[in-house]
Amino acid sequence: MAGAAMADEATEPLLTHAVYFDLKQDDAASVQALIDGCYEYLAPHDGIVYFSAGARHTDYQRDVNDLGFDVALTIVFENTAAQDAYQVTEPHLQFIEEFNENWASVRVFDSLAPAVE
Repeated sequence: MAGAAMADEATEPLLTHAVYFDLKQDDAASVQALIDGCYEYLAPHDGIVYFSAGARHTDYQRDVNDLGFDVALTIVFENTAAQDAYQVTEPHLQFIEEFNENWASVRVFDSLAPAVE
């Protein structure tokens, strides 16, 4: 068991990068355009172990749900270095340039998760 604990300590944690976009124009076409842009510009990067982008589930409104966003982006990176490298890639910068005019707000939540073996 001690060997397993040592292996866990040596394994770098995953980095979960969750981004919530509130759009100025939040019609269905604008929401879909941002989702499509996420997949076009952001999904094909080294170091990503999970990627999803989708619209807020507008019919699912519980008391605990935060309704202040239109599109959610979730990327899990193999480590912090992979996320750092992604931030400065040309496609990521192009994504920001192309879509930021329609962003009323963007909230970013980065968290660590244990690596899965």
